[in-house]
Amino acid sequence: MTKIDIISGFLGAGKTTFIKKMLEDVFQGEKIVLIENEFGEIGIDGGFLKDSGIEISELNSGCICCSLVGDFGKNLREVMERFHPDRILIEPSGVGKLSDVMKSVREVEEENEVKLNGRITVVNTAKATKQMKAFGEFFNNQIEYATVIVLSRTQNVKPEQTELVVKAIREKNPDGAVITTPWSEIDGKQIYKVIEQQKSLEEELMEEHEHHHEHGADCTCGCHDHEHEHHHEHEHHHQHGHDHEHHHEHDHGHEHHHEHNHEHGADRTCGCHDHEHGHHHGHHHADEVFTSWGRETPHVFTRDTIEHAMKAFCDTEDYGTILRAKGMVPAEDGTWIYFDMVDGEYELRTGEPDYTGRLCVIGTDMEEEKLAELFGI
Repeated sequence: MTKIDIISGFLGAGKTTFIKKMLEDVFQGEKIVLIENEFGEIGIDGGFLKDSGIEISELNSGCICCSLVGDFGKNLREVMERFHPDRILIEPSGVGKLSDVMKSVREVEEENEVKLNGRITVVNTAKATKQMKAFGEFFNNQIEYATVIVLSRTQNVKPEQTELVVKAIREKNPDGAVITTPWSEIDGKQIYKVIEQQKSLEEELMEEHEHHHEHGADCTCGCHDHEHEHHHEHEHHHQHGHDHEHHHEHDHGHEHHHEHNHEHGADRTCGCHDHEHGHHHGHHHADEVFTSWGRETPHVFTRDTIEHAMKAFCDTEDYGTILRAKGMVPAEDGTWIYFDMVDGEYELRTGEPDYTGRLCVIGTDMEEEKLAELFGI
């Protein structure tokens, strides 16, 4: 039986760094497939092989990376048949809902000999309060459905801030384990032990819950003495869709962020999940709230142009509320500029040439024509 662990988290939470830590500390020797569900249209990574909607890449840890497009169940079966992995790690969109990914996995569990194991959500302690207010529906969903919440960057904030974030998380999810120790001070094995313990506890509570319903209120077997009423049952099936975004860390030591094209074209807002389950109970798809704008272009840029755009995204809302901007483009001096901006912080560096220049911006209420003018394309 192949175990499936979902590693969720809002944009910039640190999912990639966490996955890398777990691959190095815990999953050495296991045959791992990393599946990425990304949000956006422009692929910010080269070297992928397309085959029946599956894009494959070898990671330096020996892990296989796949991006699934289209029918999740069908493509998951192909991944299982091709690689026969011991474990599958799913990294959903930073702007997606954990409940949607859970539902997709649950639907294919039995027929594919896979079992949902841990549901981990990575939370940036420094940004959590702000993100919870600004993007509550998506952010809170990732908290509520997790069995383990791993706080990142606790070493960069005051203890009072960490306590405040933990309290807010507890209000959304009283039963999940919250890991607050800085990652540099804790081994991945310790984290994974908590993940396994939470899974075992959840299974016990599920069994008690099912036993309770089977025997009825007048049963004298003693099963009702357990406090299973407090169980925070997360397996709701009224949600919808699954959205996507992801990042990788490659051999050269830089974090490499990328999204894969859903064959929608360069300028189109992705609406590929609208057919899923409609709009129940006032909930939204990510693509109802967030927009992804991007281009593939041979245009040659100056470093000043890119830096000006990054500063505009960080310091103003002239182009909308920009959550993420990333890409790699050719520069006038013959080098390539790699840029990455998330939640008010950005990085520019020199990278390897790609097959063409590509850039992608994710946000809300974006001014797409002004974005094109900003980049001069």
